[in-house]
Amino acid sequence: MIKSIWGITLSVFNLKEADVFYEKTLGLNKKYEYSSYAGFQCGGVEIGLRPGRKEKGRIEDAPSVEFFVDDVDAVYGALEKKGVDFVKEPHDEPWGGREASFLDPNGNLLEMCKLTGRNTLK
Repeated sequence: MIKSIWGITLSVFNLKEADVFYEKTLGLNKKYEYSSYAGFQCGGVEIGLRPGRKEKGRIEDAPSVEFFVDDVDAVYGALEKKGVDFVKEPHDEPWGGREASFLDPNGNLLEMCKLTGRNTLK
């Protein structure tokens, strides 16, 4: 049966613009790039980008990508200086995490999280 996630692919309206955001702004390592796809390494999971969106704007209840970080507030500050569009500032969640949410240039929802308190990774 299913063992793990291999990759998550997001539709983008401008592959070159999205490529720059994921590689330069977020600092992910690009694995490969084609005219119709770019793949980035992220902790054993591939974040894929493919052309497909026709216009900017966030799709309500669309899937999101969640990134683990060591310090949500520090990463928030660094990304904010790079002009990242945050939809939720750093905040504590009742389930024991600290999160912040932002959009990529195509309106895809990205979240960063640090588990704190009662919830930890095993």
